[in-house]
Amino acid sequence: MNAAEHNQIISELAIGVLERMDFHCAVAVSPHPQDASLRVVEVTSNEELGRLIGKNGQNIFALEQLLKLLVAKKITDSPNLMLDINGYRKVRAKQLADLALAAAERVRTTKKAEALEPMTGYERRLVHMELAPYPDIETASIGEDPQRRVVIKPLLL
Repeated sequence: MNAAEHNQIISELAIGVLERMDFHCAVAVSPHPQDASLRVVEVTSNEELGRLIGKNGQNIFALEQLLKLLVAKKITDSPNLMLDINGYRKVRAKQLADLALAAAERVRTTKKAEALEPMTGYERRLVHMELAPYPDIETASIGEDPQRRVVIKPLLL
């Protein structure tokens, strides 16, 4: 099965799940710009889709897991998926980058570690990657899910 056939199946499954939930949306499947092994399932609609995203993205992550399970049943070599609804993931990534940079600046100034809000594994990874280029700070994940969070610490040279 080629990539186009995979994308068609993924799109049909996503539309089916959304229609069963009484949401009528467009679905596009494409490779992630930085990771060719990852497929982005972009759901768009003029409807209010906040309920699909949920508080702190909880619903979008649950829907993503459901879609992954459905795809794995249909496609034996199923690709890794990331669900995005009306650009939520892009907006959230920008918010996390801004949050991480602001916290890193405070840590540099005060020389005291700072813990960020609890985040999903994907969100913590974005924060770690955003701050990796800075040699004077370090990041670590602490705690247990769902309270797992990133701590930003000054690197005492």
